[in-house]
Amino acid sequence: MLAASVPAENANPEGVEGVVGLEEPKKMTREDWRKKKELEEQRKLGNAPAEVDEEGKDINPHIPQYISSVPWYIDPSKRPTLRHQRPQDEETQQYSSIGEWYKRGVQEGQVTTKFRKGACENCGAMTHKKKDCLERPRRVGAKFTGTAIAADEHSQLQLSLDYDGKRDRWNGYDAEEHMRIVEEYAKVDLAKRTLKAQKMQEELASGKLTEQANSRKQWGDGEHNSQAEREHNSEDEDEDKYADDIDMPGQNFDSKRRITVRNLRIREDIAKYLRNLDPNSAYYDPKTRAMRENPYANTGMNPDEVGYAGDNFVRHSGATITMAQTQLFAWEAYEKGSEVHLQADPTKLELLHQSFKVKKEEFKKEQKGSILERYGGEEHLDVPPQELLLAQTEDYLEYSRHGAVIKGQEKAVARSKYEEDVLVNNHTCIWGSYWKDGCWGYKCCYSFIKMSYCTGDAGRHNNSDIVCVPDVEEIQEEQYEEPKTLMAMHQEKLKEEKKKKKKKKHHRKHGSESDDDDDDDEAKKKEKLKRALNAEDARLKQVGEIMQLDERNRPYTSLSEVREPTEEEMEAFRIKRPRPDDPMASFLGQ
Repeated sequence: MLAASVPAENANPEGVEGVVGLEEPKKMTREDWRKKKELEEQRKLGNAPAEVDEEGKDINPHIPQYISSVPWYIDPSKRPTLRHQRPQDEETQQYSSIGEWYKRGVQEGQVTTKFRKGACENCGAMTHKKKDCLERPRRVGAKFTGTAIAADEHSQLQLSLDYDGKRDRWNGYDAEEHMRIVEEYAKVDLAKRTLKAQKMQEELASGKLTEQANSRKQWGDGEHNSQAEREHNSEDEDEDKYADDIDMPGQNFDSKRRITVRNLRIREDIAKYLRNLDPNSAYYDPKTRAMRENPYANTGMNPDEVGYAGDNFVRHSGATITMAQTQLFAWEAYEKGSEVHLQADPTKLELLHQSFKVKKEEFKKEQKGSILERYGGEEHLDVPPQELLLAQTEDYLEYSRHGAVIKGQEKAVARSKYEEDVLVNNHTCIWGSYWKDGCWGYKCCYSFIKMSYCTGDAGRHNNSDIVCVPDVEEIQEEQYEEPKTLMAMHQEKLKEEKKKKKKKKHHRKHGSESDDDDDDDEAKKKEKLKRALNAEDARLKQVGEIMQLDERNRPYTSLSEVREPTEEEMEAFRIKRPRPDDPMASFLGQ
């Protein structure tokens, strides 16, 4: 009760050192509050610099105040900060670095000759006890003999590893071990080179190298290259000994050239979706990389002449059809009681199918013979072929100079209804193979005159400088009007005024005739509007059919004719246009 009666001015909370005042902040005036809100809005828009915390870092203006501001009852003198949102150094667990690891071996440089109190009774080391000693138990321990005192081990560190450090397979790896392996291989390589140099010195002393030099001069550098290649192979004989055993699927290792060749696909192969760029052609499935139909189906090309005719074309070729027939025979035989299966017993099914086909052929021959024996007419079956009877055929055949058939039993593919590649008047190129300045000609002689005689290279040289003059009938000459004088312009104006006066007089005299003309014009407009309405109905019907199709099968609409719509077409569009806000719109289709 006494503490509560003490006035606020006598409390003096800030007078005592180390005690933070707990006074509430003074209430802000309306003007200060408005300025504070305007400053916050400007900071959010980026027009004012962001607020800085006690560490000198910018505070995001979009962070709420209850997160960034320090409560007044904690410390009213502190500025807004986000330090409490960041990881605290005193609470962060410290882990061992990547280079720290347990020390191996024993301490070097210390020689102990006397047993120390508290050491191992077996070996005399201070770092462990007798029950933890890994040395062979002695008959008389070092405690009693005082000789052969073992060195002390390193005092091990207490490592604190994080999640990745505990599971690191290379943790504690010593790079010096690998350097020892590298040094060992370097010594072996040096020994090889020394041995080779010694061998060459012996051959030089015996005179073999001089004979090889003379033979190299006789046979040229080719023999030298092969000899150098043999020496290179003998040098790396140990390394290439097992080169043939390291082949992997998709690779081919050449032990002679020491290169690896991968069996990749040919880069010149054309992708399936680039065979035909028409979007209405065969559909390409990007997930399975399959194109079932023939991409050249709409181009008029024969499937035998193209490099790729779709996946279905592959399915219906080779042994695929035979396997399908065998599977069909297995199903029919199973229905009739035969226990056969294509995958379970293929050999039995194949033998059964072959015997079935033989019996079927024999049955057909017997049936045919019995019918001919009973009714006759066998002489009509031995008729020569129709080609021999009529001496004509539609089959396309190509013969060689000696009369042998080069290409036959195939119908000629109709490329065009017009004659192609017809060369006349000694020309080696067709008409239209050369174009210049809007004119067509022959590429062999640069002649622009059709059905002219070819002049060859001389014509090229003479016609290269000739300027093409198109036909007068094909070009409409531009008419340039001469500038008119003021007198001529005044006379034309008077003539136009006289024509207008005559039209007005004629209109007054023939008023009834103009009414009839207006009626005719109105009837024509109604007829045009009727045709436009019919065309709009047909268009809407076509649009409805297209919308029902799959989006992959829809035709292109950008290739259609584009022109400005007439007034009747615009009126028909306005009449037929559906209005969703119309209350009677739901009754239009009834």
